[in-house]
Amino acid sequence: MSSRTTSFSATHPQLSRRPSVTSRLSLAVSTAERGEATANNAPREQQIEEEIAEIKRYEDFTTIDWVQDAAQERLRRRTRRKRHARFDNGKVSWRYKLWESYDAAQGWIVVTLIGIAIGMNAAFLNIVTEWLSDIKMGYCTTAFYLNENFCCWGEDNGCDHWHRWTSFEPANYVLYIMFATMFAFTSAILVKSFAPYAAGSGISEIKCIIAGFVMKGFLGFWTLLIKSVALPLAIASGLSVGKEGPSVHYAVCTGNVISRMFDKYKRNASKTREILSACAAAGVGVAFGSPIGGVLFSLEEMSNYFPLKTMWRSYFCALVATAVLAAMNPFRTGQLVMFQVKYDRSWHFFETVPYIFIGIFGGLYGAFVIKWNLRAQAFRKKYLTKWAVLEATLLAMGTAIICYPNVFLRIDMSESMEILFLECEGTEDYQGLCDNDKRWSNIMSLTIATIIRIFLVIISYGCKVPAGIFVPSMAVGASFGRTVGIIMQAIYHAHPDSAFFAACQPDIPCITPGTYAFLGAAAALSGIMHITVSVVVIMFELTGALTYILPTMIVVGVTKAVSDLFGKGGIADRMIWFSGFPFLDNKEEHNFGVPVSMAMTNDVVTIPVHGMTLQSIEDLLKQPKYQGFPIVEDLSTKVLVGYIGRTELRYAVDRLRRERSIPISPEARCNFSPAPILNSITPITPTVTISNADCSFSSTSVDFSRYVDATPVTVHPRLPLETVMELFRKIGPRVILIEHHGRLCGLVTAKDCLRYQFKAEAAENPRDDHEIAQGYEKLWGMINTVAGWVSGKVSTVSGGRIRLGGDVAERRPLGRGNGQIMDGDEDVADIDGVELENR
Repeated sequence: MSSRTTSFSATHPQLSRRPSVTSRLSLAVSTAERGEATANNAPREQQIEEEIAEIKRYEDFTTIDWVQDAAQERLRRRTRRKRHARFDNGKVSWRYKLWESYDAAQGWIVVTLIGIAIGMNAAFLNIVTEWLSDIKMGYCTTAFYLNENFCCWGEDNGCDHWHRWTSFEPANYVLYIMFATMFAFTSAILVKSFAPYAAGSGISEIKCIIAGFVMKGFLGFWTLLIKSVALPLAIASGLSVGKEGPSVHYAVCTGNVISRMFDKYKRNASKTREILSACAAAGVGVAFGSPIGGVLFSLEEMSNYFPLKTMWRSYFCALVATAVLAAMNPFRTGQLVMFQVKYDRSWHFFETVPYIFIGIFGGLYGAFVIKWNLRAQAFRKKYLTKWAVLEATLLAMGTAIICYPNVFLRIDMSESMEILFLECEGTEDYQGLCDNDKRWSNIMSLTIATIIRIFLVIISYGCKVPAGIFVPSMAVGASFGRTVGIIMQAIYHAHPDSAFFAACQPDIPCITPGTYAFLGAAAALSGIMHITVSVVVIMFELTGALTYILPTMIVVGVTKAVSDLFGKGGIADRMIWFSGFPFLDNKEEHNFGVPVSMAMTNDVVTIPVHGMTLQSIEDLLKQPKYQGFPIVEDLSTKVLVGYIGRTELRYAVDRLRRERSIPISPEARCNFSPAPILNSITPITPTVTISNADCSFSSTSVDFSRYVDATPVTVHPRLPLETVMELFRKIGPRVILIEHHGRLCGLVTAKDCLRYQFKAEAAENPRDDHEIAQGYEKLWGMINTVAGWVSGKVSTVSGGRIRLGGDVAERRPLGRGNGQIMDGDEDVADIDGVELENR
C-alpha cells in the first residue's frame, strides 16, 4: 500500500516563494523511498510517522481494518529503519543496533510490567474482598482491619478475638442486610458516576475488542480504577456475582494502560491485540491460580487470532502475574485462591455413573441460565435502564434477606466452595457438613441453596455493578455436586456389601463427597461458558491431582455434549449476540448454500476518479453512515479502481484546509486515480494544482491519489457466503468489495453477513415473542404496584414528609430488541454514556 501522509505542494506562475515545509516533506519521503535518506531527513521522516499514526486513530465504535493496519505497520517499521540506520563503509551503526535490540525486547518489557501490575492488583482485591465479606458478620477485637481467618489464625472454629456485632441474632441479621445494601449501593453509584464501562463482566466486549471493534474508554484508566474499587464492594454485598470474570477486564485494562506508554503499542492495533490476549490469560491465571489454564482460556474463548508469538507472550504474562500473586501470598496459606484444595484419594470406576449425572446437570444448568438470563437482560434493558443503582441496591437487599437463613448461602461463595471441596477427615466440620446424623438436613440445605443460587444468578448477572458469572456458577455446581456425593455416601453406608461397591476397600473411605463438589463446579463452569480444555486444566491446577484429570474430562465432555443440544456458544457469545456487536464467531459452522451476492449491499455510494468537486466530497463526509468509498472510473461503467477510507479522506481534507495559505475553491476538482509505483522523486501526498494565472481558482484540482488503496480485498459475486465470512475472520478487512469482470457490483461487511445469518435462522426457527412481551408488561405492572404500595406506606408513616417514586417512563427496547446489529461504523450519540446497551 502506498504511504498516506497529508502534506501537499502548490504551483503558481506568478508567485515565487520559498518551498513550504510540507513541500520539502514530500521530497524527503520520495528520497527516502529510493533509499537516499540522509541525516537531515530524520525529522521529516519522524513527521511522516506521526502523521500516519494520526490517520490511524480509529473512531469510536468502528472496526479495525487489519489488512490496512498491517500495511501501515510495515511502512512505520520501514520508515523507522531508514531513520535510525546510518551506514558507514557498509556497516550498520551502533545506534541502530541498540535501537533494534530495544525494539525487539520492548514486548517482553511491557509484558513483564503488566504481569507485575496484574498480580499486585489481584492480591489487593483478594485481601479487601475477604475483609469486606467478613465485616458483615462481625469484627476482630485485636485489629479491626483483619478478617476472620487472620484474626483467628490457627484456629479451626473461630476464636474469642472475633466477635459478632451483637449477641442478639435478629440484630445481626439486620446489620448483615444493611452492610450488603450499603456495599451494593456504593459500588453501583461509583460505576454510574465515574466509569459506566466498569459494569458487568467485560468478557463479551473484550472478545469484540480483540477482534477489532473499537470502544474507546472501555479499557481506560478510569475503568480500571473504578473496576478495582467497586468489584470488592459488589462481591462483599452478597450479590450472586463473581470476581473471576471481571478479573479478565481489569487485567486487560491494565495491559492497555501500560502498553499505551510505549509508542510501539500506542500506534499499532495489531501489536496491542497481542498484549490484550496476553492480559486476558493473566487475568484468568490470577483468578484461579492457573497460569496454563489462563493461556488456554485466552486461546479457546477470547482470541480469534492466536499465533505462536502471542501464545508465548500470554504464557509469560500469566507466569509473571501468578508469581507476583504467589509472592504476595494474600491468604498466608500459600494458596493462590481460597478454594484451592488437595486430594490424596483415588476414585473408583463405578463412580463414573454419578459423574455422568453431574455432567448432564452442568449442560442443563448452562442452557437454562443462558435462556432465562437473556430474558432478564431484555427486561432490564427495556424497563430498568434508568433505575440501575436502585436495581442493584434492591437486589443486594433481597439477596441478603433470602441468603442469611441458609448456612451455605450466607457466606462468601469462594469460602463456601472451599468448604464444599474439602474432605471430611482431618478438616473442620462446617455446620455439621460431615456429620452423618445431619446428612439429610444437609442434603435439604444444599438442594435449597442450589435452587436459590440459580435463581439469583439469573437475575443478578447483568446488573450495573462489576459482575462475573464464573464463581456463582461454580458455587451452584459445587452445592449440587456435594449433594450427589452425600447421597452416594449414604447409599454406600446403607449397602456396603453391594456388588456395585465391590471396588471399595474396607478400612478406607470409599466415597469422597468433596470430589463430587469439585467436579460439579467444573461441570457448571463448562456449561455456562461452553469451554472444555481450559476448564480441565484450571481444575487440575486447582487441585494438583493427576488422578482426577480423567473424571474431570468425563464430566466436561458430557457437559459439552448436552450443551451443544441447546445451541453453540456460552453466555459471553450470547451476550455479544444480544448487544448486537459485529462479531463473527469462529465456533459456529454455517451452511447457507448461497453466494455472497445474496448478502451484499447493492446500493453503494462511489467516487469517480475524476470530476467530483471538493464540496461534494465534504458533503459525503458529513454523512456518518459511510465509512469508506469505492473508487470507480466513472459512475456509469463502475469499473473498480480502488478504495478510500473515510478516516483518511477526512484527515486529508481537514489538513488541506488548515495548512493551505491560499483558500481553495469548493468547486475544485478532485483526482482519485491510484498512483503508479514510485520510481522517481514524486510527492507521495495530496497535491493542489492551480493551472490559471489570474487566481480565479476555476480550474484548481486536488490530487488525493496517494490515499487510494489500489488493492482492496475483492471477491466474485458467486463466491459462497461461508467463504466470505471466513475471509473476515482470517484476514480481518473492514469491507470486501464485490466485482464481476472488473465492474463493482456491491460491497459486504461483517454486519451484512450477520444480518443474513439472523434472517436465515429466523426463517428456519420462527418464533412469536408476543407472549414474552406480554409477560414483561405484567411483571412491570406488578413492580409498579408494589412500588406504589411501598411509597404510599412510607408517605403515610412519615406524615407526607418523605415521598418515594417519580415518573416511571417505559423505555423502548434497544440493541437486539430492534434486531439492530452494530456495524462498527455508527456515530452513536449517548447522552449520559451510562448504558452500554444504549450504544
